[in-house]
Amino acid sequence: MSTTTTTKHDGIQSRLPDPLQFFPEMAKIAGAMSKATRNGSIPQTTIGLVQLRAGQIVGSTYHAVRQTGDLRKAGETEERITAVASWRDAPYFTGAERAALELVEAVLTSNPFGERVPDELYARASTHYDDKALWTLTLAIAQICFFIPVALIARPIPGRAPGKNYSR
Repeated sequence: MSTTTTTKHDGIQSRLPDPLQFFPEMAKIAGAMSKATRNGSIPQTTIGLVQLRAGQIVGSTYHAVRQTGDLRKAGETEERITAVASWRDAPYFTGAERAALELVEAVLTSNPFGERVPDELYARASTHYDDKALWTLTLAIAQICFFIPVALIARPIPGRAPGKNYSR
């Protein structure tokens, strides 16, 4: 029986170099987005769960690994992290977390029958979140959506710290 490691991937390279060498202002944009989502109106765990789900939806290993690691560092349980992929029937999430996960799915998934975020979904979410919290959740989704193309096109190396995840 051979043993393989799934935590280190020797030989994996990013497609593009670190974008900061071309666009140093991206650091300020990323910092401002993080600051905006850390305003205390919703738990950081909820943001992490939402951003993990976004990474799963778009098939981004980089984001799935990064968000999972961040959630673990924050003390999140393995059951909850694992259950994000099947959150609808998982018993681990609060009503507010479910509303947030449903919103990110609505934003990132086509709805052939109408609006992506119908009034009914907004109404459910608004029972859990006030206006500031809904804006924070919206910005948390926008934040991950800003970085999804970076991960899918440039393909930074999963599991490496930001700034060290580009090989070129």
